[in-house]
Amino acid sequence: MTNPTATLLISCPDQRGLVAKFANFIYSNGGNIIHADQHTDFAAGLFLTRIEWQLDGFNLPREFIAPAFNAIAQPLGAKWEIRFSDTVPRIAIWVSRQDHCLFDLIWRQRAKEFIAEIPLIISNHYNLKVVAEQFNIDFQHIPINKDNKAEQETQQLELLRQYKIDLVVLAKYMQIVSADFISQFPQIINIHHSFLPAFIGANPYHRAFERGVKIIGATAHYATADLDAGPIIEQDVVRVSHRDEVDDLVRKGKDLERVVLARAVRSHLQNRVLVYGNRTVVFE
Repeated sequence: MTNPTATLLISCPDQRGLVAKFANFIYSNGGNIIHADQHTDFAAGLFLTRIEWQLDGFNLPREFIAPAFNAIAQPLGAKWEIRFSDTVPRIAIWVSRQDHCLFDLIWRQRAKEFIAEIPLIISNHYNLKVVAEQFNIDFQHIPINKDNKAEQETQQLELLRQYKIDLVVLAKYMQIVSADFISQFPQIINIHHSFLPAFIGANPYHRAFERGVKIIGATAHYATADLDAGPIIEQDVVRVSHRDEVDDLVRKGKDLERVVLARAVRSHLQNRVLVYGNRTVVFE
């Protein structure tokens, strides 16, 4: 689709007439809705919706849409954000030594499976600098230890500002991002295996093998101050058996991590993820 669109992601206390009010805002300003989805969380008492419409023929200039919609949303107690399809997000990929998720994201971006720019790779090791050079992406080596963490995170934040980054993807970045960093830059997606909390720490596949697990999985989520406990965007699993060795578990786990992370990043970039509390709605 070449015509630019606007997308509203809205959550507000559930009440009568919400669909009509939101749709009428677009209709009364000459807009044509092309996608609309909604969900009601009865336990939370919340109505959540995603509405996308064409900007061609829409009567309000882009800079006036937000204040005009806020006049409707504020009396309803709504939380909302607006995105435009022709705004190309800029991604920084953070890695350590493993390259499978890094390669996958670059290939998918180059194949235009999602629309974004990848101007920056940050790593706490030099191992993957060759990958950045191969694809002509700037590489920044920022080693981190317990003594220099605050100083190095300040440098990372400055790089995100310098490169005008919209989203950080932790593509097997084996460092904990501090709560202070996340408070200043919350748009972070992380990927990890789904053995948590059973097999925390190093060598989870070896310990899973020793326990004879029958399913392995991967989880992509937004990073929060609570380690690996942020709102989940995407998950998947694959069955394993007694015939699988540790190397088979690692291979299958890497395959899952590639796919799950790519799905999560794509959903985020397509403005399909609405976070509320520690949960998400991912609209199809």
